[in-house]
Amino acid sequence: MPGVYISYPFCAQKCTYCNFASGVFSRDLERDYLEVLSSEIESQNWPWQPETVYLGGGTPSRMESSDLDRILSRVPGRPWREATLEVAPGCITKDRASAWVRTGIDRVSLGVQSFISGELARTGRKHTAEIVAAEIGALREAGLSNINVDLIAGLPGQTIASWRESLAWIERLAPPHVSVYMLEVDEDSRLGSEVLLNGKRYGARDIPADELIAEMYEIATIELRRMGIHRYEISNFARPGFESRHNLKYWRLEPYLGFGADAHSFDGSLRFQNVESAVEYVDRFRQAKSPRGDATAANNAEERFFVGLRLSEGIQPDSSDWARFEAPIQRFLNEGLLARKGEKLMLTDRGVLLSNEVFAEFIDA
Repeated sequence: MPGVYISYPFCAQKCTYCNFASGVFSRDLERDYLEVLSSEIESQNWPWQPETVYLGGGTPSRMESSDLDRILSRVPGRPWREATLEVAPGCITKDRASAWVRTGIDRVSLGVQSFISGELARTGRKHTAEIVAAEIGALREAGLSNINVDLIAGLPGQTIASWRESLAWIERLAPPHVSVYMLEVDEDSRLGSEVLLNGKRYGARDIPADELIAEMYEIATIELRRMGIHRYEISNFARPGFESRHNLKYWRLEPYLGFGADAHSFDGSLRFQNVESAVEYVDRFRQAKSPRGDATAANNAEERFFVGLRLSEGIQPDSSDWARFEAPIQRFLNEGLLARKGEKLMLTDRGVLLSNEVFAEFIDA
């Protein structure tokens, strides 16, 4: 299922934990970026017709509806089997949501992160649980019922009790898809920099211990399963039939094209990445240069393990995979981190929590 990813790295504010190539930039740059983005997509020689589209960032919901429609009109295949827009809570009205539907959007991913005001304040977010509830209502009124809610386990000041309160809001609002990310403190984020300096801004000294973050994740897995929202990928949970069609292609090594700053592409054997910054992206296009860097060959054998094993369905190694990776496979089976079901391999619940250690063994093995 080939797809398209469109990067829009503009935000109203930069979250303290964020290390993405996104942020607050001038309106002039934002307008120039839109023109270049439209040109990049329009100049694409399409090897296939995409079936999914995903607009991420940044906050692509900042775009005027007319600009969003202009960008999406450059992508063949509308209406697609799935078209997702990442949205920051605090900007949704029924009219805006209806306009998104008219452009072809049929799925919304809400960057909620937490329903607790104190936790949100330390990230730089300005929404509240009540705002999220009202806006999910507006989305549904506009016909957008395919909704994902992002949560982060491990925010500064987060406790088991507050985490359970956020999960209670999930049950109350009943989105069909939930993403749960365990906080990773990155030195390129403001929070990460503060941690390295042993400072206390952004709640740097109140980040829960790794063991507590892992416990929060396990609680989420249990509670979401009770709600009928099952894990199908390490960080993604959905009611049956509401799995993200677009994101599944990343884990199944299916082709996709990326447009915009820091966007990645994969044609089945080669990987490409656009220049990271929005400024350089615009400048390269104005100089009639491609924003894409040199191609790198994908190692599909390795990637099938450290990407495909993220899926709860696991992977089905071929005979050469079994021969090449026999030692680590057998060791993880013995340690209870991998399980075998017929010809398939999958992570156990314990393996999910130690997944990075598992994946590392399949790189250059």
